[in-house]
Amino acid sequence: MQQKILKTLAYDQVKQQLAPFLNTARGQSELEQLMPTDDAAIMQSWLKETADARKLVSWRGGLTLPKLTDVTHLLKRVQIEAVLSGTELAQIGRVLTTTGKIRLFFEQLVEERGDVLVALKPYYTGLTEIPAITRRLNLAIDPDGRVTDDASVELRRLRQLITNHETTIRQRMQAYTRGKMAQYLSDPLVTMRDERYVVPVKAEHKNKFGGIVHDQSQSGQTLYIEPADVVDLNNRLRETQLKERQEEARVLAELSQALQPVVDQIAMNDQILGQLDFINAKALYAEQLQAVEPEYSPENHIRLLGARHPLIDQAQVVPNDIVLGEDYQTIIITGPNTGGKTITLKTLGILQLMAQSGFFLPTDEPSTVGLFKEIFADIGDEQSIEQSLSTFSSHMVNIIEILKQLDQQTLVLFDELGAGTDPQEGAALAMAILDAVSATGAYSVVTTHYPELKVYGYNRADTINASMAFDIETLRPTYQFLLGIPGQSNALEISKRLGLSQTILGQAQNLVDPESQELNEMIADLVQRRNAVLDQQVQLADQLIENKRLEHEYTEKLAKITLERTKMMTAAQNEANQLVLAVKQKTEQIMRDLRQLERDGSVLPANKVMDVKGALNQLMQKPSTENNRILRQAKAAKTQPITVGDTVLVREYGQQGTVLRVLKNGQFEIQMGILKMQLAADELEKQAAVKEKARSVKSRVKRPVRTNQAGNRMEATVKLDLRGKRYDQAMHELDRFVDQALLNNLATVEIIHGKGTGAIRQGVQDYLRTHRQVDTFHFTGPDQGATIADLM
Repeated sequence: MQQKILKTLAYDQVKQQLAPFLNTARGQSELEQLMPTDDAAIMQSWLKETADARKLVSWRGGLTLPKLTDVTHLLKRVQIEAVLSGTELAQIGRVLTTTGKIRLFFEQLVEERGDVLVALKPYYTGLTEIPAITRRLNLAIDPDGRVTDDASVELRRLRQLITNHETTIRQRMQAYTRGKMAQYLSDPLVTMRDERYVVPVKAEHKNKFGGIVHDQSQSGQTLYIEPADVVDLNNRLRETQLKERQEEARVLAELSQALQPVVDQIAMNDQILGQLDFINAKALYAEQLQAVEPEYSPENHIRLLGARHPLIDQAQVVPNDIVLGEDYQTIIITGPNTGGKTITLKTLGILQLMAQSGFFLPTDEPSTVGLFKEIFADIGDEQSIEQSLSTFSSHMVNIIEILKQLDQQTLVLFDELGAGTDPQEGAALAMAILDAVSATGAYSVVTTHYPELKVYGYNRADTINASMAFDIETLRPTYQFLLGIPGQSNALEISKRLGLSQTILGQAQNLVDPESQELNEMIADLVQRRNAVLDQQVQLADQLIENKRLEHEYTEKLAKITLERTKMMTAAQNEANQLVLAVKQKTEQIMRDLRQLERDGSVLPANKVMDVKGALNQLMQKPSTENNRILRQAKAAKTQPITVGDTVLVREYGQQGTVLRVLKNGQFEIQMGILKMQLAADELEKQAAVKEKARSVKSRVKRPVRTNQAGNRMEATVKLDLRGKRYDQAMHELDRFVDQALLNNLATVEIIHGKGTGAIRQGVQDYLRTHRQVDTFHFTGPDQGATIADLM
């Protein structure tokens, strides 16, 4: 990925937001070296690692790592047999201690939750514990790098001896600070000079102490004297201190030498701890942003739902849905200045870069990303004073270079394409550039003010218009991204609300191109319809929630009633069985008596006896699960799994739809007419497999429908006759006809246009060619006077 695009999209600023979550120098190094990958396997592996670390944040608040310095250079010194200082050995000791703690942390987690952290397993299993050396370092070196008394027996003995010498010297010196000699001192205290104990003596009384003068005050009135009877004690103290230093040096050398055989293991531990620290930081950053794991689309389909720019305050940023690659590869965004067009471009670009770096994205679920080898952008003022290039020229130099490198694995972002020159030429140039980009198969998103590009976006296949909404009432942009609706020119309306003379406004209105005025009216109508649909969706969502609540309430009541009924039935059966059992016992006694009579000589037919016994046995009823409605439902046959392309019945609305996507959260994306919905499996009923779409009106009419849909279906028809109609009226009826067909899930329709001059036939063909819900279409009849269209 080129450094220029990373700078343009503020990639390094996003990376720096991870820095507060890092605790190790190696983790900081991992962050500095991070670059977006163009390898799908690596990207998915990074995302899985972040997902596992996010689980740790949820379970335990994440990994707890101490501040660790990079010990790579220290280990290299050990390899050349250098002796490390106590501070340096303490740094290595922290790495070894942390290794053991992190390894134990994961082992305990596996015992509790099982082997669920698959992506992180290679890291924590790669940590090598070295318990003997770890214990030795912790015993001999304090965390601040001081060699402890436990480092060796000799060192402990020497330090105890030093303590004894210092105690003796202080006791001896107290005779000078507290006795009759104190009158000759400048201050009654004991101090140090040249690492030897001395007292501050007035210069005129120096002969009363003898000994050695080590220093004097600036005025010369005070001499720092080591008294004669303390010289020998100071000598012995000094000698012991030198031995102590020698012993400390020996201990440090011994410990440094002990590290030589395990240098590689320590280096690997240090590297793994840094990687775990970096992965943990990505998870904590995702938690802070309330980010989600994106799905990877091998087809390079981008679907960012509720996308938010990571560098904008998440409490204020306006979330937007950005979809690219599924039905179109080019988006043309129009709208007012400062309306959010450029930030929408940057949001798309930076989120794609974040995904290719293993970051979770500040979006809603489910969101999907592709994989691009390169992302190019022409954003901002590229004017170059040094090269004496104008803004337009500088942009063109950049665009020309971009066009040389485009292919199907690239994404290009153009901000104000063709701006900075004559509007007519700029618009023509912009359309030609977009045609060239489309020919390479690259994805592109473009912002513009040119109205010509709105028409271009409407007429070109694989291209869609979009805009940034503007509130006329407040004269402020809403920063809401409207996909499928071109931007509306608001200059006259804004001027009117600001108080411009009606005379001037009227004259300006007369000068506006009628086609431009019609386009604005069309856009306003689209916006109004979209808002109506959104309001309806909100109402439907509220109604759906209420219906689910009622369903849950009724299900609980039904289960309770069923349970009570089952208990009552079982109790009644048990009571009846007790009565039958008593009768059976009494009857058997009678039968025994009868047999006795028979043995005594009385004659009784044997078949009569068996008939009576069989009838009595049939009276006995055993409680059976076959009579229990709840258990019968549990034994019911399982429904077949729902897959992409299946036709399903949406129970809440009594209408059929098609499964577009199987989402990872157990839900399904359903196309029901012009509406797309996300529903759970228990809200759907899989319909019997439908054979290939019928090509005739007859087969379509015979298709069975549910009774609660019949009212709507009766109004729908599979045939539209446009013969004899004016062109505008025909196109209007065609639009309404296709909408009604889609709402009623008609798969095939017939449009009769006749041959005539061919104007209506051509209009029908153009309309079907650009409609997103039309799959295929072809002429029919000997004179090609009708067109058959297959709807998606």
